[in-house]
Amino acid sequence: MSDKGAAGTESRSESPTETVAASIQQAALKGGDVPYGGEDTLPPPPTLTAEEEKRLWRKIDVRLVPILTLMYLCSFLDRGNIGNAKLQGLTTQLNLTGNKYNIALTMYYIPYCLFECPANLVLKKIRPSRWLPGITVVWGTVMTLMGLVKNYPQLIGTRICLGVAEAGLFPGVVFYLSLWYPRHMLQYRIGIFFGGATLAGAFSGLLAFGISFMSGTAGLLGWSWIFIIEGLITVVVGAIAFFVVVDFPHTATFLTPEERAWVVHRKKYDNSSVGEEEHFELRHVWETLLDWQVWAHILLLMSIIAPSTGISLFLPSIIHGFGFDVPISQLLTVPPYVFAAATLLVWAVWSDHIKKRWPFVLAGLLYCLVGFAINISDVSFGVKYFGTFLAVAGAYAGFPGVIAWLGNNLAGQYKRGVGMALQIGMGNFGAVIASNIYRSQDAPRYVLGNGLELMFIGIGLIVLPLTVLNYKRINARRDADETGMQLSPEEIRRLGDRAPDFRYTM
Repeated sequence: MSDKGAAGTESRSESPTETVAASIQQAALKGGDVPYGGEDTLPPPPTLTAEEEKRLWRKIDVRLVPILTLMYLCSFLDRGNIGNAKLQGLTTQLNLTGNKYNIALTMYYIPYCLFECPANLVLKKIRPSRWLPGITVVWGTVMTLMGLVKNYPQLIGTRICLGVAEAGLFPGVVFYLSLWYPRHMLQYRIGIFFGGATLAGAFSGLLAFGISFMSGTAGLLGWSWIFIIEGLITVVVGAIAFFVVVDFPHTATFLTPEERAWVVHRKKYDNSSVGEEEHFELRHVWETLLDWQVWAHILLLMSIIAPSTGISLFLPSIIHGFGFDVPISQLLTVPPYVFAAATLLVWAVWSDHIKKRWPFVLAGLLYCLVGFAINISDVSFGVKYFGTFLAVAGAYAGFPGVIAWLGNNLAGQYKRGVGMALQIGMGNFGAVIASNIYRSQDAPRYVLGNGLELMFIGIGLIVLPLTVLNYKRINARRDADETGMQLSPEEIRRLGDRAPDFRYTM
């Protein structure tokens, strides 16, 4: 199986064919093409059969995906375990009266939103193998220290530090994966990676149940031990990541030079006939800020992330409101997340297979619509518990599609990096709102919280079809317009996703 522009043979030794391929490559560069992703340091890319290609992607998956998934599992565990800690004496011991608990939740998300975009700009400079494990160790340390806080101001301070430290992980990893995988292989990898968050919801309940038996050890209540133990786990994972995470395809020593060349070549012609820009210019920021699709996807992400945040932070309290005691409430949070993880993986594989994103984002929104509508209704607790399955599955399984969709439709490495960070950063303001809408006085129906979640879902159901229609209109216009093909390679690279040969993924 060969790719557009592929050159060389499967032979690992120098051959006349490779020499000719190298000459062709040099001629292409002189004709207006430029080296991409370090390809000028690599041999010509080989031609791979379909089976060889599968083996190579499997090799990359095994090296990249497990450690990144584990890191994000820790991230989601550490930001959301405060919901479990609430049931283990946190609000009582720290005297979190009134809306103090909700403010503590909010103070995590504000710096988290603000620091995501700057974090992505420094990722390539500091190197993923140092940046991603480094911030993991930092937030794990903050999480551990949170178990030792003695009052409300100290809790607020550690939540702010946690938000700053975690801000670089999710947008950084998504951008990092987009440097490795072709755009129509991306959602499955993001799905597995984000599946860590879904599993974190299940593990959080199980861990909280087990850790609750430590309450009183060393004079600390159960909530302290939840923070300390889960924080220490994160520190260990971050330390391991220093030895596992690699930087970029052209420097990946676990691949042969020929394999590196093939991956770089595959990415170069993934969504452009001439490759994409790799250097940073200030215009990338302005072009991103003025791009309609970035703002459309911000609204779509808010419509998904508000339900996912609300349900993850308050699911233990919601289930506790059904009349169950604390240990059983912790355990009953597990099944909805298991169902969500299975749904997420099925949708991710299906989406990459058909090369479409919007049907699965729509399905996620509809799941959420039904789930939250059930929970705002005056129905039995059994029916409401069923509603939590739909709410969790829709929010979590729909999330990777929104992220992968924008990543597919932004060309130019820095524009994509800025755009995805802006999407995640601004979209997370939905999480800021969701942190404050489930009030204790509204239990057990939480009419205000569930009602506002339905509002966000409604926004998504309006923005989604408008986005799809606009993408179709632009693609059709480019199909009919041949004048743009007269542009030089440099002009096409500079245009990025506005180039005449670029087609938006639906």
